[in-house]
Amino acid sequence: MPSAGAAVDKTPEAVSTKHGIVVLDFGGQYTQLIARRIREQQVFSAVLPCTAKLEEIRAQDPVGIVLSGGPSSVYDKDAPLCDPEVLKLGVPVLGICYGMQWLTHTLGGKVARADRREYGRAQLDIEKASVLFKGCASQLKIWNSHGDHVIDLPAGFHVTGRTDNAVASVENAAERFYGLEFHPEVNHTERGTEILQNFIFEICGAGKNWNRVGFISETVASIRKHAEGARAICGLSGGVDSTVAAVLVHRAIGERLTNIFVDTGLLRRNEFVDTLEMLRDRLGLNVIGVDASERFLSKLQGVSDPERKRKIIGNEFIEVFAEEERKLVASAAGLPVKFLVQGTLYPDVIESVSVKGPSAVIKSHHNVGGLPEDMPFGLIEPLRDLFKDEVRQIGRDLGLPQEILVKHPFPGPGLAVRLLGEITSEKLETLRGADAVVVEEIRRAGLYEKVWQAFAVLLPVRSVGVMGDGRTYGHTIAVRVVDSQDAMTADWSRLPVDVLERMSVRIVNEVPGVNRVVYDISSKPPSTIEWE
Repeated sequence: MPSAGAAVDKTPEAVSTKHGIVVLDFGGQYTQLIARRIREQQVFSAVLPCTAKLEEIRAQDPVGIVLSGGPSSVYDKDAPLCDPEVLKLGVPVLGICYGMQWLTHTLGGKVARADRREYGRAQLDIEKASVLFKGCASQLKIWNSHGDHVIDLPAGFHVTGRTDNAVASVENAAERFYGLEFHPEVNHTERGTEILQNFIFEICGAGKNWNRVGFISETVASIRKHAEGARAICGLSGGVDSTVAAVLVHRAIGERLTNIFVDTGLLRRNEFVDTLEMLRDRLGLNVIGVDASERFLSKLQGVSDPERKRKIIGNEFIEVFAEEERKLVASAAGLPVKFLVQGTLYPDVIESVSVKGPSAVIKSHHNVGGLPEDMPFGLIEPLRDLFKDEVRQIGRDLGLPQEILVKHPFPGPGLAVRLLGEITSEKLETLRGADAVVVEEIRRAGLYEKVWQAFAVLLPVRSVGVMGDGRTYGHTIAVRVVDSQDAMTADWSRLPVDVLERMSVRIVNEVPGVNRVVYDISSKPPSTIEWE
């Protein structure tokens, strides 16, 4: 197995930043996912705000433009707008969801509030042949997320597909303008990749000019230049995100990186000891383990609001890192610690803050929206524009062991966002016990590497039960298992009944105080994967 600093046995190709696809962000939650789907085709894609100046868009020399979705309505007073001159650049344009509505509205069509909103699965009936649907069946399962729909088309446009409730796809092939009311970029849209491929290659004529190995090379070079003459610390959790980030930075600055793994008191059973051993012994990384469980739990005492939990945890992490930085400076004369490395991914960013456009904030992540304004460090976040499965692929290119690459995502705030309501040591032990059973049974069934995430949630409700011929009034555990590729969308996993039965029986029998187990069958959207 290669060490953390081992070189990739490949020659990186240049990553072109020209002649790709520009994605204009109207605030959609899936904007970067569109760009990522394009990059999967080895075509460069840049994300710019919808308000970008025409000169900035022209500077990318794009072969095509995608207009993203967004949470607004085109008739809202403060609706996000794009310079209409974008439509005169002479390149193909694809509008997705709000992007389709803005495209048709701008060109003289009409958009209105739908009587029946469409969220989640639907069926697309293709009514007219289109290059966009080349190679697709006449009916497709698609994924919707909209409350408005197009009711009148601009001159030169015609309908190519419908759902039961709305116009689903339109085009003006002569002008190379195309619109999709649904989201081809999400995994749950059937043949979505092929639809995007048709736009990228058949309609735009794009060439392949982007790859992961080039990303690794450019990222390492950029970090080396950015952190020249300074040291960095990395908030390392042992998950794939922070580990890949640490290895990338280690390649760039070597021993000037010190990794810090913090026991917040909110980790899963045995996780602190097991993770430290893996990071030090198997990866050879310089890792400091800090037991800060008492201070985190003290700060969280009496706090029930999930946003307050996340922000408290984010602030406390920074305090711990600052204290460890002072110890490092005191123990070794030399370069100052100027940077904090984090394994932040795009789903963390897009749910916490508006990045490229007017996206809606869903929740704060402890390492994004939960960070204090007066940060004592600069941030290095090499994975900020990537998704989980992209990071796993990069981890493979870096030579990381399979054990890390297949590890299920675990939130930075840990069990704090899986324990609803006030956090206590007793409740944490209950949750740890139930969570251990869930993971053990998923592994036993051979499903761990087949599902995206599996965990337990402790609900703030009690219910009546009967155990040993006596009445009980115990806790309720919700089991959450989902299938996903990137955490932007997710569907609940259809587990075998016998697996669910074993989980339920074991949790009730082995975890004191629990008398009821329920299974979460909600998708994202409308739910999120985590409960808080």
